[in-house]
Amino acid sequence: MPQVNQKIQIIRSERKTVSLSLKGEIVLVRAPMRMKDADIMAFVERHSDWIERQLSRTEKLDLKDGAILRVFGRDFSIREGRSGFLGDSVLLPKEGREEALTRLLKKIVREKMSALTERIARENGFDYAGVKVSSARTRWGSCNSKRAITYSFRVAFLEPKTCEYIAVHELCHTVYFSHAKEFWELVGRVFPDWKREQKYLKKSPAMSFL
Repeated sequence: MPQVNQKIQIIRSERKTVSLSLKGEIVLVRAPMRMKDADIMAFVERHSDWIERQLSRTEKLDLKDGAILRVFGRDFSIREGRSGFLGDSVLLPKEGREEALTRLLKKIVREKMSALTERIARENGFDYAGVKVSSARTRWGSCNSKRAITYSFRVAFLEPKTCEYIAVHELCHTVYFSHAKEFWELVGRVFPDWKREQKYLKKSPAMSFL
């Protein structure tokens, strides 16, 4: 079981159920306001195997010069320089590389996912309000009630086909806001191989990067 004082954070609210999620190496426990600490820890204990499996998937990016960084299905060699992509290289400053890479990826994700979303929407008759990029760690994408779509910048670490599925998934939410049967039927019509990509996402460690 994880070390409680180091890796578990309890968040209480006016909710009726308890749930677990990860934020980097921190285990977030969302619990009802009146739930006893002992009951919360018992819940965590029952799910300790799941927690360990999730934590074991966390990987640290190698950002040293010469390391290979895969972005949208293409390999780039890391070199020192002013942040940006140059041929088959990604240039990063000597100091603060994680922050510089995050800013760079947010920019490229906004460009690529905006273009991808626009193409899929045009080809399939979807109507959406726009595309934003966030630092979300718990979801690859989201669509709000105003049909505005947001992607985590970490989709940059996924393959192009997987990114296409994520875009289709969010665009289908502009029609069906829930994950009802009709929603998945629509996803299947637009992207027949969605189950394979969904399975891949569940195994991908990319959400833990940066």
